[in-house]
Amino acid sequence: MLEGSTIIAFILLLSCFIQHARVWLPDAATVWQSAELTKDYTPGDLTLCLQLEDGTNVEHKINPQTTSLPPLRNPDILVGENDLTALSYLHEPAVLHNLKVRFIDSKLIYTYCGIVLVAINPYESLPIYEPDIINAYSGQNMGDMDPHIFAVAEEAYKQMARDQRNQSIIISGESGAGKTVSAKYAMRYFATVSCSSGEANVEERVLASSPIMEAFGNAKTTRNDNSSRFGKYIEIGFDKKYCIIGANMRTYLLEKSRVVFQAHGERNYHIFYQLCASSHLPEFKTFKLGCADDFHCTKQGQSPIIDGVNDAKELCSTRRAFSLLGMEEEDQMEIYQILSALLHLSNVEIKDQSGDRSSISPDDVHMMVFCELMGVPCEETAHWLCHRKLKTSKESFVKPVPRVNAVQGRDALAKHIYARLFSWIVGCVNGALKSTGKQNSFIGVLDIYGFETFDVNSFEQFCINYANEKLQQQFNLHVFKLDQEEYMREGIPWTLIDFYDNQPCINLIEAKLGVLDLLDEECKMPKGSDDTWTQKLYNILLKQNSHFEKPRLSNRAFIIHHFADKVEYQCLGFLEKNKDTVNEEQINALKKTKFDFLLKLFDEDDKGTGSPNKLTPGRAGQSQRDNKKTVGLQFRQSLHLLMETLNSTTPHYVRCIKPNDLKAPFVLDPVRAVQQLRACGVLETIRISAAGFPSRWSYPEFFTRYRVLMKQKDVLPDRKQTCKDLLEKLIKNQEKYQFGKNKIFFRAGQVAYLEKLRSDKLRLACVSIQKTIRCWLARRKYLKTRRSVITIQKYTRGHQARRYVDFLRQTRAAVTIQCNVRMWLERKRYLQKRSAAIAIQSMLRAHMAKQQYYKLLFEQKAVIIQKWVRGWLAKQHYRRTLAAVVLLQSCVRRIKAKKELRKLKVEARSVEHFKNLNVGMENKIVQLQQKLNEQQKENKEFSERLSVLEKTLTLERERQSREIESLRRSEEETRAKAETVPSLLEQLSFLQQKLETTCREKDELEEQTRIYKEQTQQVVDDLNLKNTLLQSNIDDLNKEIIQQAQQLTETKANFEDTKQLEKDLTEERSRYQSLLSEHLHLEERHKDLKEEMILSNNSSKRGHKRTDSNYSSNSSEFTQSLDSFEGEDSVIQAENENKTTVDLPILLRLQRRVKELEQEKQSLWQQLDKNEEAQQQKEKDIEKQSTVGRTELDLETLKRIELESENKKLKQDLTDLRKSLSSENSDAAPPAPGSLPYKTLLEQLTSSIEELEMRKDEVLLLRSHMVRQEALKHRDSILGENAKLELGEIASFQDVNKSTDVHALNEDGELWLAYEGLKETNRLLECQMQEEQRVHDERYQKLLEEVNKLKAEKEQQQKLLAQSLILPEDARIEASLKHEITRLTNENLERMEQQEKQEKTIRKLTKQLKMYMKKVEDFEASVQQASVTTDPVRVVNITRKEKEYQGMLEYKESDLSRLLKYLIIDLKPRGVAVTFTPGLPAYIVFMCLRYTDNISDDRRVSTLLNSTISSIKGVVKRKGEDFEVISFWLANTCRLMHCLKQYSGDEAFMVHNTAKQNEQCLTNFELSEYHQLFGDLAIQIYHQLIKCLDNILQPLIVASMLEHEPIQGVLGSKPTGLRKRSTSTSDGAVTIEVLLQRLSVFLTTMSQHGMDVHVVKQIIKQEFYVIGAVTLNHLLLRKDMCSWSKGLHIRYNVWQLEEWLAENELTDSGAKESLEPLIQAAQLLQIKKKTEADALAICNMCTALTTAQIIKVLTLYTPVIDFEERVSTTFISTIKVNTLLCSLFHTFDSFLMNFPPSQPFRTF
Repeated sequence: MLEGSTIIAFILLLSCFIQHARVWLPDAATVWQSAELTKDYTPGDLTLCLQLEDGTNVEHKINPQTTSLPPLRNPDILVGENDLTALSYLHEPAVLHNLKVRFIDSKLIYTYCGIVLVAINPYESLPIYEPDIINAYSGQNMGDMDPHIFAVAEEAYKQMARDQRNQSIIISGESGAGKTVSAKYAMRYFATVSCSSGEANVEERVLASSPIMEAFGNAKTTRNDNSSRFGKYIEIGFDKKYCIIGANMRTYLLEKSRVVFQAHGERNYHIFYQLCASSHLPEFKTFKLGCADDFHCTKQGQSPIIDGVNDAKELCSTRRAFSLLGMEEEDQMEIYQILSALLHLSNVEIKDQSGDRSSISPDDVHMMVFCELMGVPCEETAHWLCHRKLKTSKESFVKPVPRVNAVQGRDALAKHIYARLFSWIVGCVNGALKSTGKQNSFIGVLDIYGFETFDVNSFEQFCINYANEKLQQQFNLHVFKLDQEEYMREGIPWTLIDFYDNQPCINLIEAKLGVLDLLDEECKMPKGSDDTWTQKLYNILLKQNSHFEKPRLSNRAFIIHHFADKVEYQCLGFLEKNKDTVNEEQINALKKTKFDFLLKLFDEDDKGTGSPNKLTPGRAGQSQRDNKKTVGLQFRQSLHLLMETLNSTTPHYVRCIKPNDLKAPFVLDPVRAVQQLRACGVLETIRISAAGFPSRWSYPEFFTRYRVLMKQKDVLPDRKQTCKDLLEKLIKNQEKYQFGKNKIFFRAGQVAYLEKLRSDKLRLACVSIQKTIRCWLARRKYLKTRRSVITIQKYTRGHQARRYVDFLRQTRAAVTIQCNVRMWLERKRYLQKRSAAIAIQSMLRAHMAKQQYYKLLFEQKAVIIQKWVRGWLAKQHYRRTLAAVVLLQSCVRRIKAKKELRKLKVEARSVEHFKNLNVGMENKIVQLQQKLNEQQKENKEFSERLSVLEKTLTLERERQSREIESLRRSEEETRAKAETVPSLLEQLSFLQQKLETTCREKDELEEQTRIYKEQTQQVVDDLNLKNTLLQSNIDDLNKEIIQQAQQLTETKANFEDTKQLEKDLTEERSRYQSLLSEHLHLEERHKDLKEEMILSNNSSKRGHKRTDSNYSSNSSEFTQSLDSFEGEDSVIQAENENKTTVDLPILLRLQRRVKELEQEKQSLWQQLDKNEEAQQQKEKDIEKQSTVGRTELDLETLKRIELESENKKLKQDLTDLRKSLSSENSDAAPPAPGSLPYKTLLEQLTSSIEELEMRKDEVLLLRSHMVRQEALKHRDSILGENAKLELGEIASFQDVNKSTDVHALNEDGELWLAYEGLKETNRLLECQMQEEQRVHDERYQKLLEEVNKLKAEKEQQQKLLAQSLILPEDARIEASLKHEITRLTNENLERMEQQEKQEKTIRKLTKQLKMYMKKVEDFEASVQQASVTTDPVRVVNITRKEKEYQGMLEYKESDLSRLLKYLIIDLKPRGVAVTFTPGLPAYIVFMCLRYTDNISDDRRVSTLLNSTISSIKGVVKRKGEDFEVISFWLANTCRLMHCLKQYSGDEAFMVHNTAKQNEQCLTNFELSEYHQLFGDLAIQIYHQLIKCLDNILQPLIVASMLEHEPIQGVLGSKPTGLRKRSTSTSDGAVTIEVLLQRLSVFLTTMSQHGMDVHVVKQIIKQEFYVIGAVTLNHLLLRKDMCSWSKGLHIRYNVWQLEEWLAENELTDSGAKESLEPLIQAAQLLQIKKKTEADALAICNMCTALTTAQIIKVLTLYTPVIDFEERVSTTFISTIKVNTLLCSLFHTFDSFLMNFPPSQPFRTF
């Protein structure tokens, strides 16, 4: 009875054998072939009804005893996976089919099988070993990328660094499978990803060993053109930093027989053919070589040439490798010399003589060349080649040997020499690769022969298969151990797995009384032979060990059952090969050579075997044979040593498979492949995995994959429990799965069952979806048809209705037409009758009208004649009356004009009198004289016009006289018309009344004008009064400040006597500051008085009042006042020209505003007083802690005395000035400009100012001498060291030590002091000259501006005068008054603004004074703390005049290192970015540079710039991984470079500068070379920044762009086998949002540092290229990522990146275009891929991808669900041969994108 679980499992198995299920059937040609069940299988059936793929129906018989069913085929979705352990059904046909699909269809040569990498030789060069592929695999986990030899190498390298354990990579396979190439690529990977440590070119030397070992150890065989004929184990050593420091090589079982024998189609070792191909070279002439066919040892195989291989070039590579390893050319030639001797030795002809004798001809050329090259005697060598020495216990004798034995001896000698040479070369290679440093760990690469079985198997195959037995045992134990560790780690109950144990086979070979032991024992026998040894094997092993058999048809062979297959070995030659004997006398003959290199080879041989001189006599030969190790013993010992090494390391397995024997590319022979899979242990790995739980899923992967099998209510928050519930529901037998801590373990076939359930569920879901969609489509079609029918009916009915309406309209129209036609006919008849009647009436009435017309015409003509006669009479009367009236008017007007002329003359005389009275206004008269001259010119013009008018008047008078005469003649006629005179008199009286009315109105207007002028004058006086009051307030405030200062001084005088020095110094300082402030106030007062004088002068000019009689004089005065006004702005003038009215309320508001400003001023002064009191209190507190030296007190006293004397004199001058002004004001007339008092006043002020400046300079000079004298007194003390002798801005005065020679001439220092004083005086005079020049230039500029202003005012006044002449008299008066009021108002506002500015200046100076006082106090405190024994001497602060900032930073040359330390080395970018201006370090460095340029010090310029560059480079090198630091210095370097270019003075940059910037350009140095240096530095920092960004972003790119699923549920995880991916679907996975957030942080940082926008865009473009390149490269290297749903995810992530660009306004940076290859690759995954039209669409779409990339994507395309289809090979071929594709794309060797990109950095 079967148990319940077994029954359930059997039922589940039978449920898979249903109709349409696919199985595998054995086949003789293809090993396995696929078939499909045509009907369900039921228990008890003896046959299975199947259909093959070609349509053939077959019946498969089932053994009724075993009831074994054929193996099931995996679902198509699992076929082609990277790991064979991911297959649900693990058996031989599944493995073979999966490898075939990957190798032939997908062109993938690597596949994982658990821990084994299966590599199939493609026999074609593939672009998958380039440096960019190495970079792509570097740092990746083994399951993240597609299978590759680089992935295995990376895993070994990573485990070495992580576990601190040595690693081994075991590469095995039969000849031609690609073992050597795989080992070479593994070593290349290690040499690329690691860096040399301390020794140069270690990686190159490791790689250079490969061509040497290939030349001496590889040969062409029937299976492989470059077959390794020895095994090697290379240990690559690493230091603690995991950098290669050296290597060591161990070789195993060199095939020495190949030196003397090659089978047909094979070659000897490559080095012999390389020598023959290079025999024409001069250095090889002495070797007397020829072609390969000339020598016996190179022509036996009859295949001396390998297709595609140039032996001459290969020799060059070998020699280059020797040189790289450090071997001298002389040593190389010695090696080639020995090899040439071996070639000649093979051609030595040994002749057979009678009996058992043989001989060599003395004339044998090859023998002589051999002896010549080896340096040995020819006769002795030839003798021992044909003879042999035999030794007994008593004597020895020489015996000739037959020809056969002589040839064997010759060949043995050749093999021995080559073996010794090979060993010596291996030793040299190891010596060159050995490192002096300490090795921390190593990675071993074992390149050893795989299991071999031929038709004739000998001793070599026996040793090879013995080694593979040992390796297979180690492999089985390791696989078993890994599975056990996995189960224990996951908590799975451990059950013993039955696996093949080959220990009995190993014991058969190596145990006591085993094959090797019996062989060694037989070799020791004197008469031992192969036959006797064979009989011993039969007698001892045949019955004891089941792995040993005897062939049926042979007594000289034996069979061993190896793990891979049964192998029959021929015993012939076993003993000879195991002994490996060489004639001792031949060796002794060679040791007599003169060739040192040959002696070196045999000396090493003697050291290894022991010296024969120590043997005892008589038993020497026997002892030597006993001590010498056999080949089998040596191989067994080396193999045990190798196994110990492998067991102490972590092994990694690579199994190389030879696909076919024809060396055809991408052709797989199933029979040969299965043989090798069995031999290399892959199928055993599969069997071990299948015996346990081969399928393993993590809980998140299982939940994601099989979520479709769950209902919504079954999904729990705990995903682990959800998976358990689902499995318990789906699989009843719990032995078919186990729940681990992190994974679910399935038995073989369970995943396929789950996939079947999933496919069925998806199929049902698809059917449901299709049903719904079809229903929706049918209903949609029905509704559309119904709507169409309704629409047709609607339009049909509408058409019918319209037709009916048209019928009704036509009927109605017909009736209407009939009605109108009938009416028209009747009307026509009526109109005819009516027209006839009317015609008769019109003719009658016309006749009557004509008669009446003629009558009226006669009467009208008579009336017209009367009208014209009467009109002529009236016109005659009117003309006579008009002439009389005009005559009267002219007489009256002439009388009035004469009266007006007399009146004007009287007014002119009164003006002249007024001018005589105003004697004190000379200056005004001069100005008026200028105007008068201009008016005289105008009067001349007027006089000319007047003369013209007089001439016209004369003509008019003559005409009038003629009229008078005509009037006289007509007087009589006038008397006759006397009745018209009364009417004229009445008109005359009316005109007189009107004239009187006009005069009265004129008087009233003049009175109003006078009143208005008085009011305006009153307002002006009030404003002047306000201005005077404000000025007096300012004076009062100044007085109060002085009083407060005096009070402060009096208060300070009351301090205690113990601190008298402190109070005196404080008092002197306060007096000094108050005197300075008073001096400034006095200068401002002087300016104010000067302005008041000008203002009073203008006011006096405006005091003249105008009347009606003096209008012309007032007009001239108005013009002159406008000319003399100097403080009016041109803008105000323009506004005054446009103003025509003045609003008096504005003046009142201005007055109120003045009162408010006065109140605010009072409050501010009160606040200022409070602050000053607080400051005074603070000063008192500080003064209690300060100490002052006597030297400073004396200097301050001296300054105070000088300044007090100057201020007293200045006060006296101002007092005199005030008196003169008051005396002049008492006379009611200020001094006019140009007058004698005015000139005297100006001379006094000028002399006072000059004297004040001179006294200042003298005081400065005197004080500098006193300071220097005091410093000389204390220069030997500590205080003298701190004293700094400075004067103004003279930097060179700081270095006093330069004049040491002068001190030597004059010890007391007087000469030096006089010399320094003279130099200082000269410098001071030079500075004064420069200052005077600057003042002169400023004055000249001001005068020029005033002249321009006066010219503008002149033009304006001329315009006003011209306008006033046009206006009437009243309008002119009003316009002049308005202009005066506006000018005074503006002047008052200007005065108020000046007052506000002065108050602001006072407050600013007060604040500066407080700040300076605080600095002085802090400095005094620091000096007090620094003092030790003597009183401190504080540095004297010399107050300088304020200067305009020049953008320079003065620094001392000794402080440069400290400046750069604080500014560059120790600067923190975060603080600068948050607190200060971006680019602050660059600006400060440039300010220092401008200072050095200003002083024209070329040495300091170069030192500053070079030190800056070095400091920045040091910071970048030290903090190269800190993005913020690198970004900060890239921004500052670019900013400094831009400043150098902008202010370089180059015209190209000056065009874009402002005038101020061009003034500040560098003047003394041309720094174009430094432009290039800073450009190179910016490029270096840019590349470092890109490298830093790459290091940060690269770990995020693949995880966010490829592995993370932004749209959950679209892609389900597939089985991944033992090599699980490192990423998971947990919540902590890296998403695209994390990548965008990191990019945003980078962008924000660069913006905060003020980086140029174009640089930011370039960096973003570069990083987007990196994102696209890394993503696309990983997509091309990961088969599991090439699916339709992954293309959808990629396009979504790319859209997210584009949105980020748009949000940050970076769409024009070109970053989006750099993602185009990735976008097209994603589109390629989603586009339809079946027909030729699809191929054409792909060619048109994928313009940014290469042909190799397109083919790679199509080849790797993998369906994720059953409804997707793979890309057929036919479609891929269509893509390849498509002519349009060939014209659009270029094919490259590498299908990966260049990374890192090579985009130049632009600094524009």
